[in-house]
Amino acid sequence: MTVSNIKATIPSDIHKVWEVITAVENYSLWRSDLSKCERLDEKHFVEYTKDGYATNFAITLTELYKRWEFDMDNSNMSGHWTGIFTSMGSNTTVEFIEEVSAKKVLMKPFVKGYLKKQQALFIEDLKKVLG
Repeated sequence: MTVSNIKATIPSDIHKVWEVITAVENYSLWRSDLSKCERLDEKHFVEYTKDGYATNFAITLTELYKRWEFDMDNSNMSGHWTGIFTSMGSNTTVEFIEEVSAKKVLMKPFVKGYLKKQQALFIEDLKKVLG
């Protein structure tokens, strides 16, 4: 299993940051790597890359304005994502931890780099939408 962690301070209050991150049905409006995101029900959603590649998500924990977790799965990997939110006055510190297992042996050496790139892009897009 590969673990990747990113921490960043977002120049926005925790309520706004939480709202943007947990409103998955709006992801395609601000995330530059997605074509769409469908909320299936309260606990499940599907993200689609610009190429139409789908990843399924199942929300496993919600602690309002503190912690949000979900399991993720597609044909290349499976894993778990944890988001930790900390209010710093008018700013919010977010920490995202991804634990992923590649399903294909050939992909294992590239997982860490891919996760780091995706996490950095998510933070960059998040700062843009909240800026």
